[in-house]
Amino acid sequence: MTDNLPDNNTNKRVEYLRQQINYHNYLYHVLDAPIVSDYEYDKLVSELVQLEAKHPELVSQDSPTQRAGAALSEKFLKVSHPSPILSLANAFDEAGVWAWYERIMKVDERVETTDFVVEPKIDGLTVVLHYDHGLFIKGTTRGDGEVGEDITKNLRTVQALPLRIPVDPAGTTPPAYLVVRCEAFIPLDDFEQLNRRQVQAGEKAYQNPRNTAAGALRQLDPGLTAQRPLTLLAYTIITGEGVNIETQWGTLQYLKSMGFPTPEAYYVASISEAIAAYNDLVEKRDQLGYEADGAVIKINDLILSADLGYVGKDPRGALAYKFPAREVTTRLLEIGVNVGRTGVLTPYARLEPVEISGVIVKQATLHNFDYIADKDIRVGDFVFVKRAGDVIPYVIGPIIERRDGSEAVYLPPIKCPVCDQPVEHLEAEVAWYCVNTACPAQLVRNVEHFVSKGGMNIVGLGIKIVEQMVEADLVSDLADLYCLDKQALLSLEGFGEKKSDNLLIAISESKQMPLSRFITALGIRGVGEVLASDLARYYGDLDGLARASWEDLMKIEGVGPNIARGIIDWFSQPSNKTLLEKFRALGIWPKESLQVKSTKDLILDGVVFVITGSFPNHSRDQLTALIQSRGGKVTNSVSKKTNYLLVGDNPGSKLDSAKALGIAILGESDFIRMISA
Repeated sequence: MTDNLPDNNTNKRVEYLRQQINYHNYLYHVLDAPIVSDYEYDKLVSELVQLEAKHPELVSQDSPTQRAGAALSEKFLKVSHPSPILSLANAFDEAGVWAWYERIMKVDERVETTDFVVEPKIDGLTVVLHYDHGLFIKGTTRGDGEVGEDITKNLRTVQALPLRIPVDPAGTTPPAYLVVRCEAFIPLDDFEQLNRRQVQAGEKAYQNPRNTAAGALRQLDPGLTAQRPLTLLAYTIITGEGVNIETQWGTLQYLKSMGFPTPEAYYVASISEAIAAYNDLVEKRDQLGYEADGAVIKINDLILSADLGYVGKDPRGALAYKFPAREVTTRLLEIGVNVGRTGVLTPYARLEPVEISGVIVKQATLHNFDYIADKDIRVGDFVFVKRAGDVIPYVIGPIIERRDGSEAVYLPPIKCPVCDQPVEHLEAEVAWYCVNTACPAQLVRNVEHFVSKGGMNIVGLGIKIVEQMVEADLVSDLADLYCLDKQALLSLEGFGEKKSDNLLIAISESKQMPLSRFITALGIRGVGEVLASDLARYYGDLDGLARASWEDLMKIEGVGPNIARGIIDWFSQPSNKTLLEKFRALGIWPKESLQVKSTKDLILDGVVFVITGSFPNHSRDQLTALIQSRGGKVTNSVSKKTNYLLVGDNPGSKLDSAKALGIAILGESDFIRMISA
């Protein structure tokens, strides 16, 4: 017999697990500040359950396996539940579900022919609602399962909660007394909007919907609760006078008829179909609109479910089949920086490898540098990491309580990690940029923009060919396009004599593009086609623009502080200066023929045009240039701000929009007479 006794190490392990689980219960349920993910917590509980099952003599009354909930806060009045509000046993794989099914079949043979209901296991806060003759009179938290906290005033602010049932005046008579179990939560879309408002107000973003919902419902001021987008779903009748419902499916239908929102559920005929319903929920997990961490498989027959009794304090008649973990904790080892094809610097986390949803994760996104600062994420922190579906894993936030003082505050880089040039961060913008056009990390995208229709319009030079050129080291900056020769092009896969000749002709023709298009093509941040035209007319050439002061730039309509700073920073970069000198040496240095220092005398100053259709004597690009050279602006869509619609053949829906708004309509000849007057 002594061989079956637990050894001293087992005793210590059981005691350690109890201590850890009780501590994490306190952080989760009382302080709403967990420091481990649900996945890590479930692993602790599962290990303790297995050890206690193997050594029942070690089970004690204070073991967390013998309680249904968590400790109560001293802030609220205590309310005894009419019957225990219990938790459920967990399964983490299909084998665990079958093992549960086989166990309960041994308890009662009726299980073999029973049906089931499968519901999402909502990751929120359990609340208990009391109704007297249809009137909501009291609401509590689950608490420790026996006694909850009175949060009636806070629950009244939840718009989805029926204050009187049935909500349909023509509905059936409500029971004299009804107690309903619900899950309160914040929908994911509402949570994202809430966090955006927090950040805009200069406040810290909330970490996750569950903690935010729990914190909102346990506020002493109901006004604060009302500011949170809480909702709820009802799924169980705890007690009801005169309510004689014998199935879980019937319970959901009854609750719905009373006006309670209920979860999407599956009625299935067998345990195999229940597992199939779980798999369907896994697939639809990201479409639920709220956080769910599993599916609850319930025996539909409520009488059979009650007759099965309990294991410890877990009812045998239901099981929580947990989804693959998508949120875990691990250590952040280092913060790296990627440079995107548009020059945006994006931080990412290098992590101690950790498994999420069956995938080993070593890196996770940190969104941007403001996110790191707002969350106070430090190198060396233990962090929560989440992976939703196929989305790239991201760091939710640090676990501040686990810091030991060795963690280091992170500061954004002052130089590009790829090209070592200074980076730019404009006030009131989130992004940090490398503005070096020759930066290897963004060269392909810069060349693609340079040759685009709105830039130098080099026909036949698409992104795939640009990638070929960069990979073959034929192009290391924008000006290298004008150094290409036929022999170089013929070395590229897919290039023959004709294709090479056509591309060289297109490159040569682009040298005649006006200054405004050249400025656009350079890709200066914040400078689009309209502003490029204004800058060309105002400064006349790139020498003038390169010498522009912040004060001078601010005089130009459409130029704000950030754009002015971006223009100055671009022209101050040594690599960009070198690039411009290379263009000059190649003879690509356009000048504006109609240079002005003020737009006041231009006949179309401030006039807004929209162009639609095709024209016999001008291309739309030529008409745009004529309008912009005389101070006018061209936009893509008709609105109340539009002054004229310039119409050609086959105009489309813009003509109807202009007529509806009473906007003046011009033909090509009318327009030419207008600008020639």
